[in-house]
Amino acid sequence: MDFTGQTALITGASTGIGADYAREFAARGADLVLVARSEDKLEALAVELRARHGRAVDVVAVDLSRPGAGQDVAARVDALGRTIDVLVNNAGFGTHGALADADVDRLVEQVRLNCAAVVDLTRRFLPAMIGRGRGTVVNVASTAAFQPVPHMAVYAATKAFVLSFSEALWAEAKPAGVRVLAVCPGATETPFFDVVGTDAAAVGRRRGTAQVVATTLRGLRRGAPSVIDGPANAALAGLTRFTPRRALIAIAGRAVAPKVS
Repeated sequence: MDFTGQTALITGASTGIGADYAREFAARGADLVLVARSEDKLEALAVELRARHGRAVDVVAVDLSRPGAGQDVAARVDALGRTIDVLVNNAGFGTHGALADADVDRLVEQVRLNCAAVVDLTRRFLPAMIGRGRGTVVNVASTAAFQPVPHMAVYAATKAFVLSFSEALWAEAKPAGVRVLAVCPGATETPFFDVVGTDAAAVGRRRGTAQVVATTLRGLRRGAPSVIDGPANAALAGLTRFTPRRALIAIAGRAVAPKVS
């Protein structure tokens, strides 16, 4: 897929999957607006991409879990004179443990970043895409979206929201020529587990960030509403349709249960 002449805005672009989305879109001809909290990491990536691909790369350092952050991003994009053709809502984080013991402010931040920021930024940039009759929105969900996950109740629920939201939006935007795709990775080699902890690691081998990006591009080429990264992850997600709900919840809970020391 060629993105020459287009501009991609990528959230959570400082590390992991987001950084590899930036590298791939730049390699395919896109200019970039990189969004995350860590300005120094974004600037380092911007220097790399300008040197390697000769693309225009702007950095917008903002905490998307903060109320009003979406408006700030849109204002910065306007000030830069950029038109966003591709929006990748990748930023997100998880928490692990019993809900009753969790930091309530951290839970609210998680919902704001994983859900509210996705809706906010999509609503701000989608109308212009529809007006032009072309555009792309990629929302990063998770295989956690396919079942409730005890000990990660909020995270799994936010990703179920992203999946449902994206698939509905796919149907709304498709007649206008805008592609919308929900990408559902399983466990992936990213700093995600530095935040959520290794107890939350799913069973099986973690996949690489480049594999998730490649799966995304295949999904976009097919015009799919959603795509699951990796055959094993797809098979496990498929089983959720046939497994009794109580059993499914129990299995998911055991898979990420906190280790007893």
